[in-house]
Amino acid sequence: MKDLQTLEQELTKPSLALIEDIKKIDGDIIMLGIGGKMGPSMGKLAVDAIKAAGISKRVIGVSRFSDEKSKLALEALGIETITCDLLNDVELQALPDAKNIIYLAGNKFGTTGKEGFTWAMNAYLPGRVAEKYKNSNIVAFSSGNVLPFVPVTSGGVSEETTPEPIGEYAQSCLGRERVFEYFAQKNQTPTLIYRLNYAVDFRYGVVMELAKSVLNGKEIDLRTENVNVIWQSDANEIAIRSLLHCQAPAKILNVTGPEILSIKWIANQFGSIFNKEPKFIYEATGTALLNNASECHRIFGYPKVTIREIIEITATWLQQGGDEFGKATHFQERGGKF
Repeated sequence: MKDLQTLEQELTKPSLALIEDIKKIDGDIIMLGIGGKMGPSMGKLAVDAIKAAGISKRVIGVSRFSDEKSKLALEALGIETITCDLLNDVELQALPDAKNIIYLAGNKFGTTGKEGFTWAMNAYLPGRVAEKYKNSNIVAFSSGNVLPFVPVTSGGVSEETTPEPIGEYAQSCLGRERVFEYFAQKNQTPTLIYRLNYAVDFRYGVVMELAKSVLNGKEIDLRTENVNVIWQSDANEIAIRSLLHCQAPAKILNVTGPEILSIKWIANQFGSIFNKEPKFIYEATGTALLNNASECHRIFGYPKVTIREIIEITATWLQQGGDEFGKATHFQERGGKF
């Protein structure tokens, strides 16, 4: 296998479709909340696409940047950075204008016990941002957690399905969607609500968690026995290209891979690679949070990186000592407590 750095470079470079679309995106791009799991790689992908297209466009990353190293790392990639507490309205209003906004800010883990902060981040802040950037295109990240658990034989939930969020995190995510929908209608702001589950990468995600469980002999809970995943770079690309598909009223878009995957099947694939027998506990309930992303695939095509490639990449990354984020997805959570 290739070394880890070469492997990562090959699997995170911009596609020809992204390079063509970045030429059509008018104006600069601001990524609000760039400091999370997806933000840095998304910013890099945008910068790389702009360079490959031979055009001039600023990519600006906004975050609290409590870690100065992360700020410097982004700047080294060609991303301009602004330190800002988005909940501080003076700091928010001082941000520069831009034609294109990708809204990545939010709070999930640690919601229990910090419900007020979670609602402020996920439902209050979107209104302040929507008013500040009412003349921009806005791609607003949301979550498949707003949707109901459905039978694994259902084919997943489409954008037309009525949300049924369980727990305060999911409820606050629906609040975020509704607030962006309101301001898209009120101000005729072109908006796309980007409903994602679940992005996976070298360093985190459902597939990485299953690989580690198999490798370390840890029991795997099968109560939620099926899942959707999409390679993070594919998800990043769709987010950037979605700036060309914002609408008023807001467009809702499910974003994930095409398969309804079996947790047991993924674990057994790793079992074969690692020569270890996966350990399973509990029985499948027959329902899961599953997205039907056929509209996304109609617009952007199928993701480039397949599930078998993701499994091989993840196994190689672990076996060669690649680093991890160490943040669990809690994809098996069924009671909405994060």
